[in-house]
Amino acid sequence: MKTLTLNVLTSDTVDERFICAMNGDEMGEFISFPSFDLLWKIISPKRLAILRAMVGGGEMSIRSAARRVARDIKAVHADVQALLAAGIIEKNGEKILFPYDQIHVDFVVSNIAA
Repeated sequence: MKTLTLNVLTSDTVDERFICAMNGDEMGEFISFPSFDLLWKIISPKRLAILRAMVGGGEMSIRSAARRVARDIKAVHADVQALLAAGIIEKNGEKILFPYDQIHVDFVVSNIAA
């Protein structure tokens, strides 16, 4: 099963993961965000619904994705553009694709002031 992990990491941790990957360590599929707020801005509930509708669906048009989530095509188009910019989905010509079987979201909430 191919899993995409979305997480919140500092730039130092991202650099460490990059070095490990360059040394040949298996890292999996990750997209890291610098803050929890940015992660949830990109993965809003409506965008998550689009991703859920795309899982296992292969390549599809934006219109097809809009039908699957019962939303206006223009609104879905804007959300798809944000997901493409974040590297979460891919575009092949006029079709879009979510090439994973599942998403794992990994983050820690703590009191930064402590």
